[in-house]
Amino acid sequence: MEKLNEKCAVFGIYGRGLDAARLTYFGLYALQHRGQESSGISTGDGKTIKTHKSTGLVAQVYTEDDLHKLQGYIAIGHNRYSTSGGSLFQHTQPVTDKDNILITAHNGNLPRLEKLKGFLVEKGIDTEGFNDTEHIHSTVSWYLKHGETLENAIAKTFPLMTGAFSLLFMTKDKVAAVRDSYGIRPLSIGTLNGGYIFSSETCALDTVSAKNLRDVTPGELVVISEKGLKSQILAKPNQKLDIFEFVYFSRPDSKLLGKRVYKMRENLGKLLAKEYPIKADVVIPVPESSIPAATGYANALKIPLEFGLVKNRYIGRTFIMPDQKLRDRGVQMKLNPIEELIIGKKVVLIDDSIVRGTTSKKIVSMVRNAGAKEVHLLISSPPVKYPDFYGINTPFQKDLIAANMTVSEIEKFVGADSLNFLSYEALIKATELPESLFCTSCFTGKYPIDIGDNAKHIRFGV
Repeated sequence: MEKLNEKCAVFGIYGRGLDAARLTYFGLYALQHRGQESSGISTGDGKTIKTHKSTGLVAQVYTEDDLHKLQGYIAIGHNRYSTSGGSLFQHTQPVTDKDNILITAHNGNLPRLEKLKGFLVEKGIDTEGFNDTEHIHSTVSWYLKHGETLENAIAKTFPLMTGAFSLLFMTKDKVAAVRDSYGIRPLSIGTLNGGYIFSSETCALDTVSAKNLRDVTPGELVVISEKGLKSQILAKPNQKLDIFEFVYFSRPDSKLLGKRVYKMRENLGKLLAKEYPIKADVVIPVPESSIPAATGYANALKIPLEFGLVKNRYIGRTFIMPDQKLRDRGVQMKLNPIEELIIGKKVVLIDDSIVRGTTSKKIVSMVRNAGAKEVHLLISSPPVKYPDFYGINTPFQKDLIAANMTVSEIEKFVGADSLNFLSYEALIKATELPESLFCTSCFTGKYPIDIGDNAKHIRFGV
């Protein structure tokens, strides 16, 4: 499906008496939506560190025997996002090395690596083939090997990192979490039976029966050891949460900045109804992230809501390519229309975003072929005109349809009777929070963190 892909999910635990590996497994299961390429768990028992990781979904990567071998009361886990180029083992996290003194898990992206690379090269470390996470890991490791504590090693590495990061680090007897000063990617702290849990989203805290304590503050370093929780502010916080977390990425049962994601998406639908009140027979969401917005739209205009597109929930990421005939009908591998709910009706289709436009075109065609009299496509966010450099797998700007076509041209391309996007002002209003708390770069082209040479390839003001 044509969707923006989140870069990763992280989950961590410190708690004596807790089965850290098993709890991390269920936490990663709850965060599967943030990454489907690979998964990994590392555990510590105060003396040694063990790691198990592989490509595939959470349910495919671990067996009961794997979890049994991961003994310990400390753990961090990671799900990696799905890429078009295939799943490669060298990209799996948590990051480990031959010394096995540090484990690293990262959600986000560093568009600039000059400072980290310069530090490592100066220390005689070959960075050839390193990704951003491996640069971070190697720098923190260097400080550990030269006598620094975990917290001091992270604090000294922090100024060298330019980009978006919600990071977890683990040694044999400590776990630490740190966010960039803008808090682009979410990260929460929970408590469970006297222990502590870190999670990319609060929904995973609920899954393991942990109590949501608070967010890790932007620019904050939190270290948990046998001495308890220790917090240190490494940079002045300037909250800029990626607003796409609200629009699409996060699970609807999670909370961001104290707000329930489902409620915010329902608000998107209500505001769509104010801006584009279409006289229709039925409202149909494109499952699943658009369901709350479709509910809000349908309720506001008192139009029946029907789940006229059924999603195959178990298709996930397949390593077996379909034959050409099925590949040509790729959308129908994941979605199937219920004709009785569509035939002869004026349909309002609600989706959360349009990226390249090719999938939207296929879905409109699918609904029309199922017998719809009219198909009106409403998008519960503004047009995506700019690529992301902070941990989302977005296409180049040349491939973003809204950066290269007008709304009327996109409408013609996808074959809808009408196409409308929610206004930017309504998007902000739906959050019930100030605009200043958000990164809106995909919609506005305003990048709060320096994107370096990437800016040369962006057409601003489109």
